[in-house]
Amino acid sequence: MTGQVALHQDSIADKAVSIYKKMLRHPTYKWLLLILGLPLSIILIPIFRYFSAKSGYARLKESTVQELTQSGLPAQLLQEAREQVRRKHQFFGQSVNEKALEQEAKAWADTKFSNAVDQRMQLQQHTAEPFMFEHAFQWFIMHPARFALSIIIAFPMYVLMLIYSNPYVKYIIERLVMAVLVILGVSVLVFTILYISPMDPASNLLGETATEEQIASFNQLYGLDQPYLVQLWDTLKGIVTLDLGKSFAGNELVSTAIANKFPITLTLTVIATILAVIIALPIGIISATKPNSVFDYSFMFIALLGLSIPNFWLGLIFILNFSIKLSWLPATYSPGNWMSAIMPVVVLGTALMASVARMTRSSMLEVIHEDYIITARAKGLKSRHVLWKHAIGNALIPIITVIGLLFGSMLGGAAVTEKVFNISGIGSYIVDRQFIPDIPSIMGGVVYTAITISIVNVIVDLLYAFLDPRIRSKMKQY
Repeated sequence: MTGQVALHQDSIADKAVSIYKKMLRHPTYKWLLLILGLPLSIILIPIFRYFSAKSGYARLKESTVQELTQSGLPAQLLQEAREQVRRKHQFFGQSVNEKALEQEAKAWADTKFSNAVDQRMQLQQHTAEPFMFEHAFQWFIMHPARFALSIIIAFPMYVLMLIYSNPYVKYIIERLVMAVLVILGVSVLVFTILYISPMDPASNLLGETATEEQIASFNQLYGLDQPYLVQLWDTLKGIVTLDLGKSFAGNELVSTAIANKFPITLTLTVIATILAVIIALPIGIISATKPNSVFDYSFMFIALLGLSIPNFWLGLIFILNFSIKLSWLPATYSPGNWMSAIMPVVVLGTALMASVARMTRSSMLEVIHEDYIITARAKGLKSRHVLWKHAIGNALIPIITVIGLLFGSMLGGAAVTEKVFNISGIGSYIVDRQFIPDIPSIMGGVVYTAITISIVNVIVDLLYAFLDPRIRSKMKQY
């Protein structure tokens, strides 16, 4: 029983060493390892230096250096370097003092000598591998007591190694980290643009009759008199802690206002996306399977019209016909009336539906002419089986990309549609506040939108891995 426990510990230690070696090959993970496992790294550094100095590689290199030094190679290389450097400066007509010339020649000679040492070592019969940092880690954790100690003092590092060992978890975490960085980058960019904007919130809100004392008091109240870095830090801290402060106009909590408005825009956008995809995918697939037919030409022409028609114009036409003339649907949106959401959803989803239909058609046309599709048909498989089993799955990658990108543009660009249908959503909220500019309100709206778009992009990336086995293979390799 004791032998089995020891064998299990050795297998865990061997796996930890293998993961550690792989992570050291990636610059980003290398620094994360050293930082998260700083107490262990501090212990490993002297161990690494000690064994590195005692290794056969170090002794071989030391003897090679001594041998080449005794042969007079350094002096010969230095003399050649002096002559070459002097000729170079004479050729270009440059004047240089002897001290600078000597330094340049010495650097060149040292490089040549180092190369000569490496070449001589490669020709030696008894070459030895250098003692690497991962070898120090391996030596340390091979003892059970030291292994337990390393887990205690470098627990965050082992958590990172555990994440790295699972390619799927690693893939998800990397995408989430990238999303967080994108959100922070967007926040910094938007705040900087608002900061350098010539518009003055105090003057716009207090009016032309405001005195300098009132403007100064307003700026002091909201921290607008602070330096750029101080305001930026306060804004980022508020975003991280979900405390976005109060808006300049109305003095209401930004988080409360956005919590009331953002779900409206998100709901309409999600419904429009789902309906557009449900309609567009079959249209694109049928158009691809029946190219140059009446059906193909008709639906692709309609899709082209959908891409060409502006949202605001389409919304006004819908209101004019279905609300004013026919009185079928409400002209403005009301959260309690589901019929009032029909026209905004159709207007929002029109461009997405057209884009997805055209992308589905072009992607399917490209896939169904691939060799493996022709081979599957030649084997006698039914066309429907070939289409659903082989073609659609491979054609979905670019389609999903388009859906993800257009969802983000719909969510961020819904302000026009919201204005047309009098929807109190996040888009119209940001537009109304940007002319002040109401910095907390704009930052809150932009951050919520950026978070949603980032989450959608993460989902799209995960769908890539789910649909494409080549991506899953790369995930396991790294």
